[in-house]
Amino acid sequence: MEKKPHFVRREFLPREVPSISLALLLAAVLLLNALLYLYLNKFYNSLGRVETDPGLCPFGHFKFGAVKNCSPWLSCEAINREVRKLKCVGEGAVKKVFLSEWKEKKVVLSQLTNSELKEDFLHGLKMLKALQSKYVVRLLGYCEQQFTILTEYHPLGSLRGLNETLHIPKYKGMNTWHRRLMLAIDYVSIIRYLHSSPLGTLVMCDSNDLDKVLSQYLLTSDFHILVNDLDALPLVNRSAGRLVKCGHRELRGEFVAPEQRWPYGENVPFEDDLMPPYDEKTDIWKIPDVSNFFLGHVEGSDIVRLHLFDVHAACKKKDPAERPSAQEVLDTYRKVLTLLIREAAMPGTREML
Repeated sequence: MEKKPHFVRREFLPREVPSISLALLLAAVLLLNALLYLYLNKFYNSLGRVETDPGLCPFGHFKFGAVKNCSPWLSCEAINREVRKLKCVGEGAVKKVFLSEWKEKKVVLSQLTNSELKEDFLHGLKMLKALQSKYVVRLLGYCEQQFTILTEYHPLGSLRGLNETLHIPKYKGMNTWHRRLMLAIDYVSIIRYLHSSPLGTLVMCDSNDLDKVLSQYLLTSDFHILVNDLDALPLVNRSAGRLVKCGHRELRGEFVAPEQRWPYGENVPFEDDLMPPYDEKTDIWKIPDVSNFFLGHVEGSDIVRLHLFDVHAACKKKDPAERPSAQEVLDTYRKVLTLLIREAAMPGTREML
């Protein structure tokens, strides 16, 4: 009689131990998933780039640096009186760009250089004013009479210098598949914003080759991307039957979408009037090439490319109607990031269970 209780304890003890271990393991997995959720939620709030940024000022105003109050955009008089040019830092077909100073802060002053392109310059200003958001460089002021625009200064410059920046000792820690994929997500977020902007569906026409694309965007000090050059953003309006053409010259090369190339063969001379128009899906065609640049050749980048293979193949469909929307590409990029972060945080969890 005395041995029975002793025997019962010995039989159940080995069964209770694995149950407790499994419960602890499941609790750890749930806790890790909760932490991942909190991290990714914070990540999407900062990187997901919602259009309505609560930190933005009302239309016609801006906040600069650590200043909490909003100020009106600087007028012609204020720009002439308070802004001092330091040096020329760039020049394109439309404008010349000067590193300048305003109230002991670095700013960027852009001025029209070719009077024949003043309509492009004013279109860029119109877009800059209307599209102020987390995606677009901050407008500080302008003077239409003098064809002058004042914007925020970003010392890391355009995306052309991304790889060089990532080799600077200060930023080497950023040179990871994770950070590079976040930049690609930033880029696709901007394309999605332009395709569903407050003004309608806008096409990024200054994008005939990779170098040109990279020159249109700025890299911020906290490693986000802003679109900077909005001179060529025509509007697609399907309900009105309005499509677009990016310029009046023949476009060549594999970087531009098939529908942007002359469709009538080498034997027929190019004529702009005969060139069929197209829609925003030209931007989708270019996403894989731009993202490939962002991903670079760091450890893990090939795994990211493998996960993005199907969506990139869809972006390269010859028929524009078969390509995904920018929102669909963005959703896929985010899912891939979530998956890879989870796998990196919990390697072997499936085997443990």
